[in-house]
Amino acid sequence: MRIRGRTLSALLLATALGVSALSVDAVTAAGGTTARGGAPAAAPHLGHAMAASALPSGDDPDGDGYIPANPPVTGVTPSQEVPPPAYFHEFQANCAAGHSAPDDPIVYPGQPGASHDHTFLGNTTTNAHSVTATLVDRPTTCNAPADASAYWMPSLFDGDRKVLPVGPQVIYYKSGVTDYRSVRPFPKGLRFVVGSPTQSAEEFRAHDGWVEGWECGDSFKNVDFPAHCPAGTQLNIRMQSPSCWDGRYLDTPDHRSHMAYPVVKPGTNDDVCPPSHPVAVPMVEFKMAFPVAGDMARVRLSSGSGHSFHYDFFNAWEDRTLKALVDHCVVGGLQCDARGYDQNQPGRGAVLGADYRLP
Repeated sequence: MRIRGRTLSALLLATALGVSALSVDAVTAAGGTTARGGAPAAAPHLGHAMAASALPSGDDPDGDGYIPANPPVTGVTPSQEVPPPAYFHEFQANCAAGHSAPDDPIVYPGQPGASHDHTFLGNTTTNAHSVTATLVDRPTTCNAPADASAYWMPSLFDGDRKVLPVGPQVIYYKSGVTDYRSVRPFPKGLRFVVGSPTQSAEEFRAHDGWVEGWECGDSFKNVDFPAHCPAGTQLNIRMQSPSCWDGRYLDTPDHRSHMAYPVVKPGTNDDVCPPSHPVAVPMVEFKMAFPVAGDMARVRLSSGSGHSFHYDFFNAWEDRTLKALVDHCVVGGLQCDARGYDQNQPGRGAVLGADYRLP
Protein backbone atom coordinates (compact mmCIF):
# COMPACT_ATOMS: atom_id res chain seq x y z
CA MET A 1 0.00 0.00 0.00
CA ARG A 2 2.85 2.36 0.78
CA ILE A 3 4.34 1.81 -2.66
CA ARG A 4 0.98 2.51 -4.28
CA GLY A 5 0.63 5.63 -2.15
CA ARG A 6 3.96 7.03 -3.30
CA THR A 7 3.06 6.31 -6.91
CA LEU A 8 -0.29 8.06 -6.50
CA SER A 9 1.28 11.11 -4.87
CA ALA A 10 3.79 11.48 -7.69
CA LEU A 11 0.96 11.35 -10.21
CA LEU A 12 -1.05 13.91 -8.28
CA LEU A 13 1.87 16.29 -8.02
CA ALA A 14 2.61 16.01 -11.71
CA THR A 15 -1.03 16.64 -12.51
CA ALA A 16 -1.25 19.65 -10.20
CA LEU A 17 1.93 21.24 -11.53
CA GLY A 18 1.57 20.29 -15.17
CA VAL A 19 -1.66 19.62 -16.99
CA SER A 20 -4.30 21.12 -14.72
CA ALA A 21 -5.16 21.75 -11.09
CA LEU A 22 -7.02 18.81 -9.61
CA SER A 23 -9.75 19.43 -7.08
CA VAL A 24 -9.25 17.82 -3.71
CA ASP A 25 -12.65 16.23 -4.25
CA ALA A 26 -12.03 14.87 -7.73
CA VAL A 27 -10.28 11.79 -6.38
CA THR A 28 -12.95 10.30 -4.12
CA ALA A 29 -15.73 11.46 -1.86
CA ALA A 30 -16.09 10.37 1.75
CA GLY A 31 -15.94 6.61 1.83
CA GLY A 32 -14.42 6.49 -1.64
CA THR A 33 -17.69 5.70 -3.39
CA THR A 34 -18.81 8.82 -5.20
CA ALA A 35 -16.74 11.17 -7.33
CA ARG A 36 -17.20 14.86 -6.64
CA GLY A 37 -15.89 17.49 -9.06
CA GLY A 38 -18.20 20.46 -9.40
CA ALA A 39 -17.12 23.61 -11.17
CA PRO A 40 -14.97 25.83 -8.94
CA ALA A 41 -16.88 28.61 -7.24
CA ALA A 42 -15.81 32.15 -8.00
CA ALA A 43 -13.60 33.43 -5.20
CA PRO A 44 -10.53 35.62 -4.77
CA HIS A 45 -8.47 32.57 -3.82
CA LEU A 46 -9.97 29.12 -4.34
CA GLY A 47 -7.20 27.15 -2.64
CA HIS A 48 -7.49 23.40 -2.19
CA ALA A 49 -6.40 22.92 -5.81
CA MET A 50 -4.24 19.86 -5.11
CA ALA A 51 -5.51 16.47 -4.07
CA ALA A 52 -2.39 15.79 -2.00
CA SER A 53 0.53 17.89 -0.88
CA ALA A 54 3.19 15.36 -1.95
CA LEU A 55 5.47 17.11 0.53
CA PRO A 56 7.09 15.53 3.60
CA SER A 57 5.84 16.67 7.01
CA GLY A 58 6.37 15.68 10.61
CA ASP A 59 3.44 13.26 10.39
CA ASP A 60 4.18 12.08 6.83
CA PRO A 61 7.98 11.85 6.44
CA ASP A 62 7.90 10.41 2.91
CA GLY A 63 5.21 12.81 1.71
CA ASP A 64 3.06 10.15 0.07
CA GLY A 65 -0.16 11.34 1.72
CA TYR A 66 -0.69 8.16 3.75
CA ILE A 67 -0.28 8.45 7.53
CA PRO A 68 -0.60 4.98 9.08
CA ALA A 69 -2.29 4.55 12.45
CA ASN A 70 0.13 3.20 15.03
CA PRO A 71 -1.17 0.78 16.03
CA PRO A 72 -3.89 0.11 13.47
CA VAL A 73 -7.30 -1.03 14.66
CA THR A 74 -7.99 -4.50 13.28
CA GLY A 75 -10.46 -7.31 13.81
CA VAL A 76 -13.47 -4.98 14.12
CA THR A 77 -16.84 -6.02 12.73
CA PRO A 78 -19.41 -3.23 12.31
CA SER A 79 -22.06 -3.59 14.98
CA GLN A 80 -25.52 -4.44 13.69
CA GLU A 81 -27.05 -4.77 17.13
CA VAL A 82 -30.00 -2.68 18.24
CA PRO A 83 -29.14 -0.88 21.50
CA PRO A 84 -31.48 0.16 24.31
CA PRO A 85 -33.55 3.20 23.24
CA ALA A 86 -31.74 6.51 23.72
CA TYR A 87 -32.84 9.56 21.76
CA PHE A 88 -29.55 11.36 22.44
CA HIS A 89 -25.96 10.13 22.49
CA GLU A 90 -23.76 13.20 22.30
CA PHE A 91 -21.67 15.85 24.01
CA GLN A 92 -20.65 19.35 23.02
CA ALA A 93 -17.25 20.84 22.44
CA ASN A 94 -17.88 24.55 22.77
CA CYS A 95 -15.05 26.35 20.96
CA ALA A 96 -14.70 29.99 19.95
CA ALA A 97 -13.14 31.32 16.77
CA GLY A 98 -9.57 32.24 17.59
CA HIS A 99 -7.72 33.42 14.49
CA SER A 100 -7.78 33.31 10.71
CA ALA A 101 -5.14 32.71 8.05
CA PRO A 102 -4.79 31.43 4.46
CA ASP A 103 -3.37 28.15 5.82
CA ASP A 104 -4.49 24.52 5.77
CA PRO A 105 -2.21 22.03 7.56
CA ILE A 106 -4.17 19.05 6.16
CA VAL A 107 -4.41 19.95 2.46
CA TYR A 108 -1.31 22.18 2.29
CA PRO A 109 1.01 21.10 5.12
CA GLY A 110 4.06 23.31 5.42
CA GLN A 111 2.81 25.76 2.79
CA PRO A 112 1.70 29.00 4.50
CA GLY A 113 -0.59 31.17 2.39
CA ALA A 114 -1.39 28.38 -0.09
CA SER A 115 -5.08 28.13 0.76
CA HIS A 116 -8.04 30.47 0.83
CA ASP A 117 -8.60 32.16 4.18
CA HIS A 118 -9.75 29.92 7.03
CA THR A 119 -11.27 30.71 10.41
CA PHE A 120 -9.74 28.50 13.09
CA LEU A 121 -11.43 27.29 16.27
CA GLY A 122 -9.93 25.30 19.11
CA ASN A 123 -6.15 25.12 19.12
CA THR A 124 -4.75 28.65 19.10
CA THR A 125 -1.46 27.64 17.45
CA THR A 126 -2.87 26.05 14.30
CA ASN A 127 -1.03 27.08 11.15
CA ALA A 128 0.32 25.58 7.95
CA HIS A 129 3.11 23.83 9.84
CA SER A 130 0.89 22.16 12.45
CA VAL A 131 1.38 18.43 13.01
CA THR A 132 0.16 16.19 15.80
CA ALA A 133 3.13 16.87 18.05
CA THR A 134 2.80 20.65 17.77
CA LEU A 135 -0.94 20.62 18.55
CA VAL A 136 -0.98 18.35 21.60
CA ASP A 137 -1.16 20.13 24.97
CA ARG A 138 -1.34 23.58 23.42
CA PRO A 139 -3.76 26.40 24.37
CA THR A 140 -7.32 26.20 23.07
CA THR A 141 -10.42 28.34 22.72
CA CYS A 142 -12.57 25.34 23.66
CA ASN A 143 -14.16 25.22 27.11
CA ALA A 144 -12.33 21.98 27.91
CA PRO A 145 -8.57 22.64 28.13
CA ALA A 146 -7.98 19.01 27.11
CA ASP A 147 -9.43 19.70 23.65
CA ALA A 148 -6.39 20.94 21.76
CA SER A 149 -7.94 19.78 18.49
CA ALA A 150 -7.88 22.07 15.47
CA TYR A 151 -11.14 22.91 13.70
CA TRP A 152 -11.37 25.24 10.72
CA MET A 153 -13.68 26.43 7.94
CA PRO A 154 -13.65 29.05 5.17
CA SER A 155 -13.85 32.60 6.48
CA LEU A 156 -17.07 34.52 5.89
CA PHE A 157 -17.05 38.07 4.50
CA ASP A 158 -19.68 40.79 4.36
CA GLY A 159 -18.24 42.76 1.46
CA ASP A 160 -14.62 43.30 2.44
CA ARG A 161 -15.30 42.85 6.16
CA LYS A 162 -14.35 39.50 7.65
CA VAL A 163 -17.04 38.23 10.02
CA LEU A 164 -16.01 35.80 12.76
CA PRO A 165 -18.49 33.87 14.91
CA VAL A 166 -18.85 35.46 18.35
CA GLY A 167 -18.40 33.37 21.48
CA PRO A 168 -18.25 29.58 21.86
CA GLN A 169 -19.66 27.74 18.85
CA VAL A 170 -21.37 24.38 19.19
CA ILE A 171 -19.40 21.43 17.86
CA TYR A 172 -21.29 18.23 18.60
CA TYR A 173 -19.69 14.82 19.05
CA LYS A 174 -22.48 12.34 18.28
CA SER A 175 -23.09 8.75 17.35
CA GLY A 176 -23.62 8.40 13.62
CA VAL A 177 -24.56 4.73 13.89
CA THR A 178 -27.62 3.13 15.44
CA ASP A 179 -25.62 1.13 17.95
CA TYR A 180 -24.21 4.11 19.84
CA ARG A 181 -22.54 1.68 22.26
CA SER A 182 -20.03 0.74 19.55
CA VAL A 183 -18.57 4.26 19.19
CA ARG A 184 -14.96 4.65 20.30
CA PRO A 185 -12.76 7.77 20.63
CA PHE A 186 -10.76 9.18 17.73
CA PRO A 187 -7.12 8.12 17.59
CA LYS A 188 -4.67 10.95 18.20
CA GLY A 189 -3.75 12.65 14.94
CA LEU A 190 -6.79 11.54 12.91
CA ARG A 191 -7.75 14.26 10.45
CA PHE A 192 -10.20 14.71 7.59
CA VAL A 193 -12.03 17.23 5.40
CA VAL A 194 -15.84 17.43 5.29
CA GLY A 195 -17.37 18.79 2.10
CA SER A 196 -15.51 20.61 -0.65
CA PRO A 197 -14.82 24.20 -1.71
CA THR A 198 -15.56 23.19 -5.30
CA GLN A 199 -18.85 21.36 -4.74
CA SER A 200 -21.83 22.48 -6.80
CA ALA A 201 -25.14 23.45 -5.23
CA GLU A 202 -26.53 20.02 -6.16
CA GLU A 203 -23.53 18.24 -4.66
CA PHE A 204 -23.81 20.27 -1.48
CA ARG A 205 -27.48 19.36 -1.04
CA ALA A 206 -26.78 15.71 -1.85
CA HIS A 207 -23.79 15.53 0.50
CA ASP A 208 -24.27 12.91 3.20
CA GLY A 209 -23.25 15.46 5.82
CA TRP A 210 -25.70 18.17 4.74
CA VAL A 211 -28.17 18.70 7.59
CA GLU A 212 -30.02 22.00 7.50
CA GLY A 213 -27.90 24.08 5.16
CA TRP A 214 -27.94 27.83 5.72
CA GLU A 215 -30.68 29.38 7.82
CA CYS A 216 -31.75 32.58 9.54
CA GLY A 217 -35.07 33.78 10.88
CA ASP A 218 -37.81 31.69 9.25
CA SER A 219 -35.67 30.67 6.27
CA PHE A 220 -34.35 27.10 6.49
CA LYS A 221 -32.60 24.42 4.45
CA ASN A 222 -30.93 26.82 2.02
CA VAL A 223 -28.12 25.59 -0.20
CA ASP A 224 -26.88 29.15 -0.55
CA PHE A 225 -27.22 32.21 1.66
CA PRO A 226 -30.78 33.49 2.16
CA ALA A 227 -31.44 36.76 0.31
CA HIS A 228 -32.27 38.55 3.57
CA CYS A 229 -31.86 37.83 7.28
CA PRO A 230 -34.11 39.70 9.75
CA ALA A 231 -32.49 42.19 12.09
CA GLY A 232 -31.40 40.55 15.31
CA THR A 233 -30.84 37.12 13.74
CA GLN A 234 -27.62 35.38 12.77
CA LEU A 235 -26.67 33.30 9.74
CA ASN A 236 -26.41 29.66 10.79
CA ILE A 237 -25.22 26.43 9.23
CA ARG A 238 -25.08 22.80 10.37
CA MET A 239 -23.05 20.07 8.71
CA GLN A 240 -22.00 16.58 9.81
CA SER A 241 -18.83 14.57 9.30
CA PRO A 242 -18.43 10.91 8.38
CA SER A 243 -18.24 8.67 11.45
CA CYS A 244 -16.78 5.38 10.20
CA TRP A 245 -12.99 4.91 10.06
CA ASP A 246 -10.97 2.31 8.17
CA GLY A 247 -8.77 1.71 11.23
CA ARG A 248 -5.62 1.89 9.14
CA TYR A 249 -4.81 5.48 8.26
CA LEU A 250 -4.92 8.80 10.10
CA ASP A 251 -4.98 10.51 6.70
CA THR A 252 -4.97 9.57 3.04
CA PRO A 253 -3.99 11.61 -0.05
CA ASP A 254 -7.54 12.86 -0.66
CA HIS A 255 -8.11 13.50 3.07
CA ARG A 256 -11.40 11.58 2.82
CA SER A 257 -11.13 7.95 1.79
CA HIS A 258 -10.02 6.70 5.22
CA MET A 259 -13.44 7.87 6.45
CA ALA A 260 -16.99 6.95 5.39
CA TYR A 261 -20.55 7.80 6.30
CA PRO A 262 -22.72 5.02 7.79
CA VAL A 263 -24.95 3.07 5.44
CA VAL A 264 -28.47 1.75 6.01
CA LYS A 265 -28.64 -1.95 6.87
CA PRO A 266 -30.83 -3.60 4.20
CA GLY A 267 -34.38 -4.22 5.35
CA THR A 268 -34.07 -1.87 8.32
CA ASN A 269 -33.74 1.81 9.22
CA ASP A 270 -30.53 1.11 11.13
CA ASP A 271 -27.32 2.97 10.30
CA VAL A 272 -24.19 0.81 10.37
CA CYS A 273 -20.57 1.26 9.34
CA PRO A 274 -19.63 -0.37 6.03
CA PRO A 275 -17.21 -3.35 6.18
CA SER A 276 -14.54 -1.22 4.47
CA HIS A 277 -14.68 1.28 7.36
CA PRO A 278 -15.73 -0.82 10.34
CA VAL A 279 -14.63 1.40 13.23
CA ALA A 280 -17.38 3.66 14.59
CA VAL A 281 -16.03 7.00 15.85
CA PRO A 282 -17.87 10.19 16.84
CA MET A 283 -19.68 12.18 14.20
CA VAL A 284 -18.46 15.79 14.39
CA GLU A 285 -21.26 18.25 13.67
CA PHE A 286 -20.50 21.91 13.12
CA LYS A 287 -23.23 24.32 14.22
CA MET A 288 -21.89 27.76 13.39
CA ALA A 289 -23.55 31.17 13.84
CA PHE A 290 -22.27 34.26 12.04
CA PRO A 291 -23.36 37.75 13.21
CA VAL A 292 -24.65 39.10 9.92
CA ALA A 293 -28.19 40.24 9.05
CA GLY A 294 -30.07 42.36 6.55
CA ASP A 295 -29.33 42.21 2.82
CA MET A 296 -27.08 39.19 2.21
CA ALA A 297 -26.06 40.10 -1.34
CA ARG A 298 -22.54 41.05 -0.22
CA VAL A 299 -22.02 37.97 1.95
CA ARG A 300 -19.62 35.33 0.64
CA LEU A 301 -17.18 32.71 1.83
CA SER A 302 -13.46 32.91 1.15
CA SER A 303 -14.00 29.69 -0.84
CA GLY A 304 -16.86 31.18 -2.87
CA SER A 305 -20.65 30.94 -2.60
CA GLY A 306 -22.56 29.40 0.29
CA HIS A 307 -22.53 25.89 -1.15
CA SER A 308 -18.72 25.89 -1.05
CA PHE A 309 -18.87 25.52 2.75
CA HIS A 310 -16.65 22.77 4.15
CA TYR A 311 -14.63 22.18 7.28
CA ASP A 312 -11.58 20.37 8.60
CA PHE A 313 -10.91 18.44 11.79
CA PHE A 314 -7.53 17.45 13.29
CA ASN A 315 -7.79 15.47 16.54
CA ALA A 316 -5.47 16.52 19.36
CA TRP A 317 -7.65 15.74 22.39
CA GLU A 318 -5.98 14.50 25.56
CA ASP A 319 -6.79 10.80 25.34
CA ARG A 320 -8.22 10.20 28.81
CA THR A 321 -10.60 13.14 28.66
CA LEU A 322 -11.93 12.30 25.21
CA LYS A 323 -12.48 8.67 26.20
CA ALA A 324 -14.28 9.69 29.39
CA LEU A 325 -16.65 11.97 27.46
CA VAL A 326 -17.30 9.43 24.69
CA ASP A 327 -17.92 6.61 27.18
CA HIS A 328 -20.19 8.62 29.47
CA CYS A 329 -22.16 10.63 26.93
CA VAL A 330 -22.13 8.84 23.57
CA VAL A 331 -21.86 5.21 24.66
CA GLY A 332 -23.97 6.07 27.70
CA GLY A 333 -26.82 7.48 25.60
CA LEU A 334 -26.90 10.97 27.14
CA GLN A 335 -27.36 14.55 25.91
CA CYS A 336 -24.32 16.19 27.47
CA ASP A 337 -23.02 19.73 27.59
CA ALA A 338 -19.31 20.56 27.41
CA ARG A 339 -18.80 19.21 30.96
CA GLY A 340 -20.33 15.88 30.07
CA TYR A 341 -23.48 16.63 32.08
CA ASP A 342 -27.04 15.79 31.02
CA GLN A 343 -29.37 18.21 32.79
CA ASN A 344 -32.29 15.89 32.10
CA GLN A 345 -30.56 13.05 33.89
CA PRO A 346 -28.68 14.76 36.73
CA GLY A 347 -28.26 11.50 38.58
CA ARG A 348 -25.79 10.31 35.98
CA GLY A 349 -23.34 13.03 37.03
CA ALA A 350 -20.77 14.97 35.02
CA VAL A 351 -17.47 13.93 33.50
CA LEU A 352 -15.60 17.20 34.03
CA GLY A 353 -15.44 19.54 36.97
CA ALA A 354 -16.50 23.18 37.06
CA ASP A 355 -13.14 24.01 35.45
CA TYR A 356 -13.92 21.64 32.54
CA ARG A 357 -11.10 19.32 33.61
CA LEU A 358 -11.15 15.71 34.70
CA PRO A 359 -11.36 15.54 38.52
